[in-house]
Amino acid sequence: MSSEETIQLELNDSGVAVDLPMPANQRDQVQEVPYRPVEFRDDDLPNALERASSWLRQTQDWLGEPVDVIAVHLDYDDTKGSPYYNLKLLCNEEDLAGVPRVVREQNTVTRQ
Repeated sequence: MSSEETIQLELNDSGVAVDLPMPANQRDQVQEVPYRPVEFRDDDLPNALERASSWLRQTQDWLGEPVDVIAVHLDYDDTKGSPYYNLKLLCNEEDLAGVPRVVREQNTVTRQ
């Protein structure tokens, strides 16, 4: 692939790939900022960590390579009715948009 070729990406309104696996729990989300925190919230830290781990495995399988996690951030929320733990994986935006998949697919088509 030359540097002048363009890549077509199918992105949703948040700017991530339409077929990116989403965190399974309704309290978890992919946020809308450049480094894309993927958030896992729970009153039980091991549960949040397990869901984060599961999501990372699913996303790695989908992407075809390890997800570039820039940082892991743990915060707390004492607000009544909110989950206490707020675990965020700060992920590479290009990985969440599926760029490595598209590049690989285009290289495969080009070679055929």
